[in-house]
Amino acid sequence: MCTTCGCGAGETRINGSAGHDHHAHDHGESHAHGHDHANDHAHTHDHTHGPSSGQVGDVLDYGAGPARAHAPGLSQARMIEIEQNILSKNNGLASTNRTRLRREGVLALNLLAGPGAGKTTLLVETLRRLGGALPAAVIEGDQETSNDAERIRATGVPAIQINTGKGCHLDAHMVGHALDHLSLTMGGLLFIENVGNLVCPAAFDLGERRRVTLLSVTEGEDKPLKYPDIFQDADLVLLTKADLLPHLDVDLALLRANVERIAPKAAVIELSTRSGGGMEQWLDWLRAERRSLLQELAGEAESRAASLRAAE
Repeated sequence: MCTTCGCGAGETRINGSAGHDHHAHDHGESHAHGHDHANDHAHTHDHTHGPSSGQVGDVLDYGAGPARAHAPGLSQARMIEIEQNILSKNNGLASTNRTRLRREGVLALNLLAGPGAGKTTLLVETLRRLGGALPAAVIEGDQETSNDAERIRATGVPAIQINTGKGCHLDAHMVGHALDHLSLTMGGLLFIENVGNLVCPAAFDLGERRRVTLLSVTEGEDKPLKYPDIFQDADLVLLTKADLLPHLDVDLALLRANVERIAPKAAVIELSTRSGGGMEQWLDWLRAERRSLLQELAGEAESRAASLRAAE
């Protein structure tokens, strides 16, 4: 279950790089519905003017309570309890994934964005430009179809497709199961393309080392303010489709300012897969992150070796 929207009745399917379907394990709590439809009108918020006044300034704020969300028939306390249970289980699995990926020396990136921001196109162009110089693999998340995984496989890079059914995000269990069907190489890259959604994927740690949020310049300057959770934990924000800027009524300076306001720690790169602008900056960021991980691992290995020598 996603505590934001209550998604998740569908069965998750994992389609391997060889084209075989694998049924994922039981997700337990992570996809149990929490809505009590018999109490659909037990709202937990207050209306300043009433729901039908339509006066200027009216805001029906369903995210004002402690849970920052609303579910019919559930109190804020119960929603927080459910969310803590779900995320606690997910975070434990994410920690297992992170340990596994680090042990294997793999740089894992969680790519988040709304539908149509250009995640798959970016990955295809990235893999083509890398040209096999760095080993890579991809986990693709979508509600249905294996279209995106097939586009990745056409580049010669292995891809696992996860279909989430009614689910609106990937979780750590799904990613861990997908890892069982991928051959990862020490020093390689793992791109996890999350389900296209600006809300729910933000809450679920997958075990990635870095989060990359994509925002198409066609989506407007206010998206970081309207959907802050997907941006605030990003390590990098990519402003995609930058080649369209001359044809748009978009204030790029304001867009960047809004990103930096919500995600002050994130680097920001404007890029276009069509023109190629910004792609080398993106690839340099990838190479630097990979180098940083490998240096950390080498330092840890040297420290262990020194400890063993001292103990002899």
